Amino acid sequence: MKKSIDILTLGCSKNLVDTERLMGDLQAMGWECHHDPIEPKSRVAVINTCGFIGDAKEESVNTILQFAERKTRGEIDELYVMGCLSQRYSKELPEELPEVDGWYGKFDYTGLVKRLTDKGCTGFHRQLTTPKHYAYLKISEGCNRMCSYCAIPLITGRLKSRKEEDILNEAEWLSRQGVRELNVIAQDLSSYGTDLYKEHRLPQLVRQLARIDGIEWIRLHYAYPAGFPMDLLGVMAEEKKVCKYLDIALQHTTDNMLRLMHRHISSAEQDSVIERIRREVPGIYMRTTLMVGHPGEREEDFEALKEWIRKMRFERMGAFAYSHEEGTYSYLHYKDDVPENIKQARLQELMAIQQEIAEEQQQTVVGQRMRVLIDRLEGEYFVGRTEHDSPEVDNEVLIENSSELKAGEFYDVTIKRAEAFDLYGEL
Repeated sequence: MKKSIDILTLGCSKNLVDTERLMGDLQAMGWECHHDPIEPKSRVAVINTCGFIGDAKEESVNTILQFAERKTRGEIDELYVMGCLSQRYSKELPEELPEVDGWYGKFDYTGLVKRLTDKGCTGFHRQLTTPKHYAYLKISEGCNRMCSYCAIPLITGRLKSRKEEDILNEAEWLSRQGVRELNVIAQDLSSYGTDLYKEHRLPQLVRQLARIDGIEWIRLHYAYPAGFPMDLLGVMAEEKKVCKYLDIALQHTTDNMLRLMHRHISSAEQDSVIERIRREVPGIYMRTTLMVGHPGEREEDFEALKEWIRKMRFERMGAFAYSHEEGTYSYLHYKDDVPENIKQARLQELMAIQQEIAEEQQQTVVGQRMRVLIDRLEGEYFVGRTEHDSPEVDNEVLIENSSELKAGEFYDVTIKRAEAFDLYGEL
């Protein structure tokens, strides 16, 4: 019988890619892998952790504790932990949780494979956990930006771009598996290639990805405004396969906050980048992430942030409250001087403004015909997305159950009505 293993993934899509590589290697060595099982039943378990901010760390620790208790009760024999949390706290965690049989960091999952199989695995393997029609394509690790609040460079290290040929080979492999949508991801997409090739290579890479047969959508995640490769905009405008969508984290707007956050850009420069993106890629939807409650955020900074959101009218926006993360510049040099209740109140106020904007924008597409990729059947609706929506985080299109529709296929859909985060359409 095959050896069985349960693998749980916490955190972002970059972690998910690491899990898929681990699963691919283990399955190549004869293991049966179960990803995020509703009821874990294997005698061996792996938890791929997140260690970015307080809430994510708490979720990771709680999950480890739950499985440690299962091991104590004799429900599992072996428990392993990998990923960002174990990378960040490699010295502290083993002392606190002796029930864990092995700790592996962000980049040494191959060591875990060797531990489990005695000899490791060679070659490229990956087992997709997403619906077969879309996948994540990670093009680099690490980040050189060193924003004041961010622990990610402490975990992942400096920027490490992958070779273009390796990325393209993986993209072609994904296409052969039936993937039609590539979600290109990196901690700092804007800087791809600057370490390996000494120049920005994202525009060239995206154009080459657009030449791969079978791939119909290419979506770009986690760009950075400072040093944004403007040559990319021509590629996005010209290549039909590149979605009119860009995920670009902006964090704040005032010069005071951008300086305290070490964002390496002024408010005017940032606005200029946004305006140029919208001008050169007509119809683009921008997703951004903002932060409230960073040390030094004054009431006037927050008021300016609210007015800026109303002015910019981002099509997609998320926000989070500042977390005082040990080891970061903010932790070492700033006092966490915004009370937690103020952080949460500002967060709620920000998202309330964005919801109003989202509702208004949703109404503008009623009556339009849009190309929709179907993800799944859920109850009485087929659920899909337009090119303006990333899996799991953005809006969806609901179409009444019809035998004509199939998951993984594209359809032209007329939008009949809209809510804040859902559209309703028909063929």
